[in-house]
Amino acid sequence: MTKFEFTLFLGGLSEITDEAANALYEAGCDDGSPASCDGVVWVTFHREAGSLDAAVRSAMADVRKAGFEVERMEIERGALDELLAVTT
Repeated sequence: MTKFEFTLFLGGLSEITDEAANALYEAGCDDGSPASCDGVVWVTFHREAGSLDAAVRSAMADVRKAGFEVERMEIERGALDELLAVTT
């Protein structure tokens, strides 16, 4: 298993509250760090999975299980370069 780092941005929230953070944790996002700034809410994940696709899909499912929607996903260039070096 490989650990993948990526960020999911959540829609419908303007800040991360204790209740929202607890809901995410209880839904399986215990490998994510929720944060917010200027009306934007995100969760940065460090998720172990067999592939990036599996990691993102499981994180998105956990976010939905917590009652939130994913607006978009981002992966940092360094993490993407590292991932491409491993898979090519």
